[in-house]
Amino acid sequence: MVSVAAGQTREQRIWGALAEIPDPEIPAISLVELGVIGEVRVDDAGRLAHIQLLPTFIGCPAIDVMRRQITERLTELEVAERIEVEVSFAMPWTSERISPSGRERLRLSGFAPPVMTDIQDLEELAVLPIAECPFCGSRSTTLDNPFGPTLCRAIYHCTSCRQPFEQFKRI
Repeated sequence: MVSVAAGQTREQRIWGALAEIPDPEIPAISLVELGVIGEVRVDDAGRLAHIQLLPTFIGCPAIDVMRRQITERLTELEVAERIEVEVSFAMPWTSERISPSGRERLRLSGFAPPVMTDIQDLEELAVLPIAECPFCGSRSTTLDNPFGPTLCRAIYHCTSCRQPFEQFKRI
């Protein structure tokens, strides 16, 4: 028998649990803050909890780790008899999905969050924007390498505080 905490729906409990699961690559930010949880559905009887996972890109090496973390945490929570984690590319993840709290956590962890912009023309994105240093706030930064440790990050250097840092690309 699956139980639900007083005053909370199964879906609310699931969202709360997902908000506690850290991203495997950047543990300072949760999967919910990163915006990789697309949808949560639970049937009325509590037999099936369906979680839609939106990886940051097709070749993301953390997909299996995220899937396992979600399944293990929700199994512990006993919100449904069966947990189904669907990896979906139907609704692509974009950096716009990172929550404001996620952006702040990235900055506090030494990552420059992706620039928020309303650019619609992909040609305008050909050149990476100037990044603000997450350490000192200076915009006196230089792009060292557009190819960071993952496809979604670039490596910058701050000329003010002399710290290297990674900038999340706007995807």
